[in-house]
Amino acid sequence: MPVIESSGSSHVGPVRQDNQDAIYLPNVRCPPGAGQLFAVADGMGGYAHGEVASSMAIEKLIEVVNRDGLRPNPKNLRRGVESANLSVYKAAGRMGTGQMGTTLTAAYILEDDLHLIHVGDCRAYLIRGRQAICLTSDHTTVGDLVRMKIISADKVRTHSQRSILTKAIGIGLFVQPDISQIKLQEKDCLILCSDGVWSVVQDEEFAQVAMESSAIDQVSRRLVALALERETDDNVSVIAIHIRELLPAWSKESKRPEFDWFKNRRQIVR
Repeated sequence: MPVIESSGSSHVGPVRQDNQDAIYLPNVRCPPGAGQLFAVADGMGGYAHGEVASSMAIEKLIEVVNRDGLRPNPKNLRRGVESANLSVYKAAGRMGTGQMGTTLTAAYILEDDLHLIHVGDCRAYLIRGRQAICLTSDHTTVGDLVRMKIISADKVRTHSQRSILTKAIGIGLFVQPDISQIKLQEKDCLILCSDGVWSVVQDEEFAQVAMESSAIDQVSRRLVALALERETDDNVSVIAIHIRELLPAWSKESKRPEFDWFKNRRQIVR
């Protein structure tokens, strides 16, 4: 069970009228054996009710991850994203306002394992050894061009089609998320952010801010402030997570304590 510190910040930004981002992080220290879930969602501005879609996607993810006797289970992450997708898709039909869509990137930390699930163009960064490593791939037209080696990665931030999504929650009956798992190390820092942040902040700057900040809440605040200073054209949201210690793993023979995410949550929307 790692000892974790986290902080989150979200801002409407200098251009948008509404904040269509949503973030989630637990507001209390979890008991031994319980995992910790963090999520960022960015409602699609070109579609109706992006703020509803982002909030709904995170709520449904929490619900499904929490389903097995209130013991969060990383295996439920895929089911959570599939359920979020279907819920947003059906809600758009009920509201009769056209399609709703959102990106969704979630990190679930259990013992020394980081489980990531990702749809869209929010990003997850790992800061380790003074380097920032992007752990996610952008599901965008430009992201596809980078993977096909048609353009270089350094052209993504300034490309005119940077925000054209090829995959999102709620725009179809089915969605195929990216899922990955990595081993954490002590002193690792994780950053989840919407594209309104990483579009104006370079990868190496994420590492610089994390290394120069004396407290984890400074990381999220400074990254949001940096994006605003550079006049980003979108909402800005950041979750910063610091792995202070990695303690001995919870005994697999022992029953994990029940922990209700709905009673112990902090969600920042708009």
